[in-house]
Amino acid sequence: MIEIRELTKYYGERRAIGPLGFEIASGEIVGLLGLNGAGKTTTLRILACDLLPTSGRVLVDGIDVVEKPHDVRKRIGYLPDRPPLYDDMTVFEQLVFAAKLRGLDTRQARSGAEKAIASTRIDDVAHELVGTLSHGYRQRVGIAQSLVHSPRLLILDEPISGLDPVQIVEMRELVRSLRKEHTVLVSSHILSEISETCDRILVIRDGEIVASGTEKELSTRLLGGMRVLVTVRGDEAKARAALERVESVTSVERVAATEAGDDVFTLRVESSKDVREELSAAVLSAGVGLLELSRSERELESIFLRLAGAPDRKEAA
Repeated sequence: MIEIRELTKYYGERRAIGPLGFEIASGEIVGLLGLNGAGKTTTLRILACDLLPTSGRVLVDGIDVVEKPHDVRKRIGYLPDRPPLYDDMTVFEQLVFAAKLRGLDTRQARSGAEKAIASTRIDDVAHELVGTLSHGYRQRVGIAQSLVHSPRLLILDEPISGLDPVQIVEMRELVRSLRKEHTVLVSSHILSEISETCDRILVIRDGEIVASGTEKELSTRLLGGMRVLVTVRGDEAKARAALERVESVTSVERVAATEAGDDVFTLRVESSKDVREELSAAVLSAGVGLLELSRSERELESIFLRLAGAPDRKEAA
């Protein structure tokens, strides 16, 4: 679906991105992860034919973005970090207007708007003025606007920016639902959000892709395994012994409990591979109550800090 080779973009003497290269297959949801200023938005703008590259080649659905930008735009829906919306239009009017700009006739535009409204679940505000909407709804309308012409590729630049926790969960579910009909590229600087939403992660640093893979693959490659937090209620000694017997476990250490309660404690388990199912079975077989088993947030932070080039908290302290 997307093929990028030796892409560069300079602003005068300053290199914004490059040399940069990656591929995205049809139907994937891929996250472009990097710190602010790493080159995410520049990359997305080139893909969306909003910005010309300095050199290199970018193909979308086999079409060169420089040679045939109009053909590429027909296949792309683009949500910039600030959705371009008109406050004095209703949501439905906004979407019909956007569809007509994409070359659809009136009947097609209305049909595309209705489908986009249903896909983004904004039926309840379809006839409200855009200017009266909350930030969360404006983001949804921005996504709907990028969907009205049924693009093959959807590009979302920081779609959860400024959303509250409830809206973030809703946006995450919405993005995941789009994979049925679209290839999706999501930009973010929030690792946990990329992890929850995407099939694969591309990490960009100083304008170059420094890593690519699933969260599990990146974790194994960089940390030599996986860290899991196991919160249980009952006999700590039994739980510890059961966890230590699991093959591939390298250490078990008690840490601050993730929740309060009598006889509740949390153990951090380090292993050379993903053994979460085995850990769960071991705790239950030992007759200890399993309350929670989850990936360590510190592990996610470590992956991001190493890849993005940010100083580790321990080093910065």
